[in-house]
Amino acid sequence: MTVPTPDDEQNMKSSPQAAVPDALATREGSADQFIDASGAERVSVIIPAYNVAPYIAETLKSVFAQTKSAFEVIVVNDGSPDTAELEEVLRPFRDRIVYLKQENRGLSGARNTGIRAATGDLIALVDGDDLWMPQYLETQTQFLRSHPEYDLVYCNARFFGDSAYEGRRFMEVCPSRGEVTPAAIISRKCCVFVSVTARAEALRELGFDESLRSCEDFDCWLRLTSSGRRIGYHRRILVQSRKRDASLSADPMWMAEWHLKVLKKASAHWPKESNETRLIERAIAQKTAELAILRGNQRLRTGDVNSAVIEFTEASRYRRSAKITALILLLRLVPGLMRYLFGLRGILLPRRKESTTR
Repeated sequence: MTVPTPDDEQNMKSSPQAAVPDALATREGSADQFIDASGAERVSVIIPAYNVAPYIAETLKSVFAQTKSAFEVIVVNDGSPDTAELEEVLRPFRDRIVYLKQENRGLSGARNTGIRAATGDLIALVDGDDLWMPQYLETQTQFLRSHPEYDLVYCNARFFGDSAYEGRRFMEVCPSRGEVTPAAIISRKCCVFVSVTARAEALRELGFDESLRSCEDFDCWLRLTSSGRRIGYHRRILVQSRKRDASLSADPMWMAEWHLKVLKKASAHWPKESNETRLIERAIAQKTAELAILRGNQRLRTGDVNSAVIEFTEASRYRRSAKITALILLLRLVPGLMRYLFGLRGILLPRRKESTTR
């Protein structure tokens, strides 16, 4: 199958390639949430809820506005501090959703609780502040119906909200080219958008790692493909992805730290001499350099030149860069001047690189 161009949003693209832990949660809602529709698949929609009270009603409206309506909707309150406001917002939807409450276990824990409660053949994930286009479920289920060899499919999205990427497509910023193999995921040639639709047994078998407080989706896709399961994608925009300054994914240092942890963890999946291991080692070096640069930038903003030099020196061990070498030299020779220049809104290095990973 030929690889579609980035602008071909209608063209379908398919590509080849831990059990969910038990948790205590309070369940409210009907046990029979399925509505008969055209397609035989029963789809369980899982929505984690943590500090999303201002947004989740809009999310739910987009879910209930689907052209394919054969699904149950599971909202998991992950010990949210805005529970009172959240439950008030959810009140008009309570007869149409399964509402689960639990102590805070993070995004992985919330998704796992939803996966365990789901009774559908397929599971669709959506964040509590994102929006689905009306054809999301119809298109995703049709893809999996037409491609029984694939376990999971992801689509394209458009960013909106507090983001420099507002209006841009996910696959424009985070590409997907060629087959979705472990090597492609590691090297970021294929970036899986988190609002996936998957065969329920695949997610039940793997689940999300609750020791990870971020990049848990990246970890899940690596484990899924390393187990021999297959991921497909297409370029149709079916999700509006909200970016918020208050979200952890807006913090590039936080994201880099967890991305690095996932890479180190993933090295256990493949033999030492494998291509995947070599790619992981290279990715670890690149991410280590990126994290050191971010920390160096932070140190400069606080005026701690000595610590900044240590961080930039660490970065230079993993990334050869004349710019970094020159910066280290100037920080040692004229630290006061460099502090001043850096204070001019990041004249030497960008003040912040926004993350697009959820």
